[in-house]
Amino acid sequence: MTDARLRHGRASLALSFFVQGVAFALLVTRIPAIQDRYGISDGLLPVFLAAVPILAGAGSVATEKIVARRPPGAVLRWSQPVVLLSLLAVGAGSRVWQVVLALGVFGLAVGALDASMNMLGVSLQQSYGRSIMLGFHAAYSFGGILGASLAWAAAHWDLPLVVSYLPVVLVLLPAALLGSRWYVDTPGPAFGNRSADVEGVGAALPFRLLLPLCMVMAFAYIGDSTVSNWSAKYLQDVLGSSEELATVPYNAYMVTTLFGRTVGDLGVRRFGAAAVVRCGTVLAAAGFAVVAAAPGPWAGLAGFTLLGLGLCVIVPQTFAAAGRRAVAHGGPGGSNAAVARLNVFNYVGFLIGAPLVGGLGDAWNYRGAMLVPMVLVLVTLLYARSFEPEPDRYGVDHERPRTVDVGRSGNEV
Repeated sequence: MTDARLRHGRASLALSFFVQGVAFALLVTRIPAIQDRYGISDGLLPVFLAAVPILAGAGSVATEKIVARRPPGAVLRWSQPVVLLSLLAVGAGSRVWQVVLALGVFGLAVGALDASMNMLGVSLQQSYGRSIMLGFHAAYSFGGILGASLAWAAAHWDLPLVVSYLPVVLVLLPAALLGSRWYVDTPGPAFGNRSADVEGVGAALPFRLLLPLCMVMAFAYIGDSTVSNWSAKYLQDVLGSSEELATVPYNAYMVTTLFGRTVGDLGVRRFGAAAVVRCGTVLAAAGFAVVAAAPGPWAGLAGFTLLGLGLCVIVPQTFAAAGRRAVAHGGPGGSNAAVARLNVFNYVGFLIGAPLVGGLGDAWNYRGAMLVPMVLVLVTLLYARSFEPEPDRYGVDHERPRTVDVGRSGNEV
């Protein structure tokens, strides 16, 4: 595989992560507008919000089966347009059944998209022979910041949902389709030989070996969903901030997430994945501790900002670690299945996080509730060894030669 093809594949995949970041932010930040448009009651809204990650989990499970016959690039090539078009359908409908259908399609397609994107990211990192996974997730964070900014502008100018969504889809859809021409699916078992693939997947990584990484993924997303769902309410109701200042923590969290992921690959190359994950875990736990003990809104804002810098490295490195473990146990064919199974716990954490903190906050107090995700995130330290390369360390600093990751001679890359 030529260096030029790898570079093109890396750029096109980064574009896909960016597009997904924009699309997801446009959906979640306009939930109040969607609720008003369709007359969804406060009691029914949690059902709608829970349905999307549940269906996304189903989409991720289905993707594991699909990639036994078709390469992940093909799944991503069709799922990303479906996500964008279903987002547009959410804004264009007028009846409840229409938004139910649109959100259902969105959820299933997002699960397939998230799984296939990370499959390609993991396989590209293995082909490169050095850490690049955090860079893809940095593109997602940048897309999320842009999407949230566009949503803020639409809300500020009181634009209808379809008017705010349509220009974005008209720009991003052709860009994603054009970029999909350069996706790189690294060699593995023949995609047409389903039985061989399934056997390879089973031998590649038993679930008991993947379970520690699944727990880390779920706990990281519990922390992430705590910030996205409760940071504004916590700052305003508990720390006494103004309504305007209460909107700042999530933006600060996203900015530090972008920064941490942008420089994180350099840290992994220099110090190793396990060291970076340990450092991120400690920073995230410290952020929750600052939030829980904050005497005022500015200290709370500092805590949420620190959280972004810590949590941002954990998820990308968890995907990368799953891919490495799968390859070490059974070759490239098992990597895709490991990523798909791990991706389900993204949605598990998202589903648990918001009601967990909210329920503890109502039953106890919100300061104490912030300590629970802190403890869960700290569990990552117990599993930090799972992020070490197998069976030996990387050749340059903490990198292994590409022959170990890819199973081919280096001059082919």
